[in-house]
Amino acid sequence: MEPLLCWPDPPPHDVVRSLDMAGYSWATATDEASVVAGSWAGAIVDASDDADGAFTFARMLGRGDLGIAPLLLLVRGSQLGELESRHELFEDFCVTPFHPMEFEARLRHLLTRQGVLADDSETIVYKALVLNLETYQASIDDDPLDLTYMEYELLKFLAQNPGRVFTRETLLSRVWGYEYYGGARTVDVHIRRLRAKLGEQHAQMISTVRSVGYRFGESRWG
Repeated sequence: MEPLLCWPDPPPHDVVRSLDMAGYSWATATDEASVVAGSWAGAIVDASDDADGAFTFARMLGRGDLGIAPLLLLVRGSQLGELESRHELFEDFCVTPFHPMEFEARLRHLLTRQGVLADDSETIVYKALVLNLETYQASIDDDPLDLTYMEYELLKFLAQNPGRVFTRETLLSRVWGYEYYGGARTVDVHIRRLRAKLGEQHAQMISTVRSVGYRFGESRWG
């Protein structure tokens, strides 16, 4: 695989550490000449410290004559409101500070979706739950689950992140998309339906974390 383009130079320490731990090759580029001089599998642009510079650089990468994709944008939580009007600049984003596992999972998903990496994970298995990512089928204790598209997408997202707690707002953003304007009740309704379909024995796979949101599986902290 070609190296990943990182901006700015030098990249943040946590980005470098995560890329090195996951075995990705990377290099920096700061202007059009250095971008053109290289061959890239994708780009990681950190907007957390210099948003204007990052958006300008990302816009350049997306130009037709360069076409560097996919692009993962790193932002602070306070910058999420700025993304809606700039959605054409990136394929996915990750909020900093991030956990290395989340960063690598998002990057791998992005590269796989864009065909840069081969998809070697067609199923998600958690105890009695099995999700087939190729056929969009799900089963519990070998019994098929009759899920709507959004129920499947929500369950898939949660199952890909076991032990993590997500707010309703984060789930709306990650599953429905940040352009979705439905309220938090949308998440509650889908969670209730998923629990009902998982059945009484398995409903607590999705637990409520009071005043925060929802968690799939057991807590990371016991």
